[in-house]
Amino acid sequence: MKEAPIKGGFILVAPIDEHDADVHREAAVEIERVYGLPCKTTSILSDILFAHDSRRDQFNSTMILKELESHAPPSAVKVVALTSSDLFIPILTYVYGEAQLGGRCAIVSSHRLIEGIVGLDSRNLFLCRVVKECIHELGHTFTLKHCRDRTCIMHYGRDVIDVDTKSRQLCRYCKVLLSDELSRMGIKPG
Repeated sequence: MKEAPIKGGFILVAPIDEHDADVHREAAVEIERVYGLPCKTTSILSDILFAHDSRRDQFNSTMILKELESHAPPSAVKVVALTSSDLFIPILTYVYGEAQLGGRCAIVSSHRLIEGIVGLDSRNLFLCRVVKECIHELGHTFTLKHCRDRTCIMHYGRDVIDVDTKSRQLCRYCKVLLSDELSRMGIKPG
């Protein structure tokens, strides 16, 4: 017997050491638009020193995800943490973010998203990059994988040029996959 869809639930935007309120606000607005779920913003981790790798002078994002999961409020459907610290996973030099595929938590770093930004529109470009990465990493928590469509938000971003090329939208195919996943989860977007 199929459960009735849940009306409600929210996505938590959880700043760690990213103190820019514009980033939090813009991310929440766009996440709500793409995923159809309301966002709340509150910090659940005060620091990430436990994940610092002194040899690399970076922070292990996988370790942070595990800690986020243990601190996430039960009422949050998904959590995306924001940090200004430089993140890595052992097989890559750096990452803009990481997520638990089909899991509950994601993290995004603004550290390298400032790269190559100059000029009058620098603030808007920076905000756009961070928002795109938040939407992308949350997509993975909803079981979305990397998409071949270069304009889809789920396209893999190797560098900031790839991030800039993507739109803030899911392609038609990824929208169907998201809809299927939300239905499977029993979530009816508001």
